[in-house]
Amino acid sequence: RGSRTLGRERWALRTRSNPLCARAHARTMSALVIAAARRSSGAFSRALAASPWAVTHGASATPREPAWTRRSSSSATSSSAAQSEAMSAFRERLAEGPDFGDFVRGDELPGTAYSLAAPKNLRDKSVRKPPWMKRTIPGGDRYTEIKAKLRELKLSTVCEEARCPNLGECWGGGDGHTATATIMIMGDTCTRACRFCAVKTSKTPPPLDPEEPENVAKAIAAWGLDYVVLTSVDRDELPDQGAGHVAETIRRLKSSAPDLLVEALTPDFRGEAELVREVAASGLDVFAHNVETVPELQTEVRDRRANWDQSVGVLRDAKRFVPSLITKTSLMLGLGETRPQVVNALKLLREAGVDVVTFGQYMRPTKRHLAVKEYLTPEAFEAYKKIAEDMGFLYVASGPMVRSSYRAGEYFLENVLKQRKAEAAKATA
Repeated sequence: RGSRTLGRERWALRTRSNPLCARAHARTMSALVIAAARRSSGAFSRALAASPWAVTHGASATPREPAWTRRSSSSATSSSAAQSEAMSAFRERLAEGPDFGDFVRGDELPGTAYSLAAPKNLRDKSVRKPPWMKRTIPGGDRYTEIKAKLRELKLSTVCEEARCPNLGECWGGGDGHTATATIMIMGDTCTRACRFCAVKTSKTPPPLDPEEPENVAKAIAAWGLDYVVLTSVDRDELPDQGAGHVAETIRRLKSSAPDLLVEALTPDFRGEAELVREVAASGLDVFAHNVETVPELQTEVRDRRANWDQSVGVLRDAKRFVPSLITKTSLMLGLGETRPQVVNALKLLREAGVDVVTFGQYMRPTKRHLAVKEYLTPEAFEAYKKIAEDMGFLYVASGPMVRSSYRAGEYFLENVLKQRKAEAAKATA
């Protein structure tokens, strides 16, 4: 006979001869009977009839429910009551609604009202990207036309180099939106290495293309765009850091298309005021320079040669040299900044005379770049937009997918520029 059969026989013999084993066996069978009873009354009857309990106490005897099951039931009841009370209190708080102070402090709001957790690393599949962070693949006739022209004239765009999720939407225009393209001049290689940026870096990038200003003007004229954004890499190795090249490109654009609205998203030129003046006085309509993040995170996020005071100084100088200029900057969120830090950053920007601010969700380009700390909800972006508008900013774009050049030619901003031009022409008439 097999070893299993012998084992069962030895266990049965030990149980009959040892009262402690017999009682333990009875308790075990009792627990099994009660569990079966909870699943089905029919199963309970069959199990009871065949159990040692029925043999010892009679088929009509009913085993008493163990104390541990009674304690579990009472514990579950009290837990359910506590959850019900907590839910009632939460509904009351929602009905009252959070105020501005609640939003800034954050301690009076449910966590998911502000942000969702980001994956701890690229292998973490337990946290999915929120649905509002998803975009369709760009395409369409306008997109194909612009891309072909870029390749023909050997031009780069920050839309492609920085892997912008809004590329198709901005290039295509339509739906009441102004078609916008962001041309990246002075090459596709930067001398700085910010920890959030996907653009290539090198201490010695290729030399500037002297024909680039003319090629940019030709491309924009062929596309028939209403609004163009020029951005550039940093070129710290050049004597003027590329300020002359940027200014010349703007002058060529204005010469070929006088009604074209031009925004320049410039480097910081290491804070040198004369270089800022050269670009500001070149005829552009919007002078943009990004502070990128709040003052407290500058050293963690940006290249060591960039900082908050230097960037804000560039924006202040541009407005000082050309008071009619609209100045603009952008903040990425989701890098670990706090709500009071964001509000304080807005106050500092407004004090510096900045007119336009944009907010967008930071998205990690590759595993070599800074990790996302949190995904802010659309409601949080809307709250920041309201705060900025109440501070007096001329225009605010705020949303998870917004980037510094996102719909830069938005109808409102375009109208503001045209209105200012009309007023200036009327004043000189």
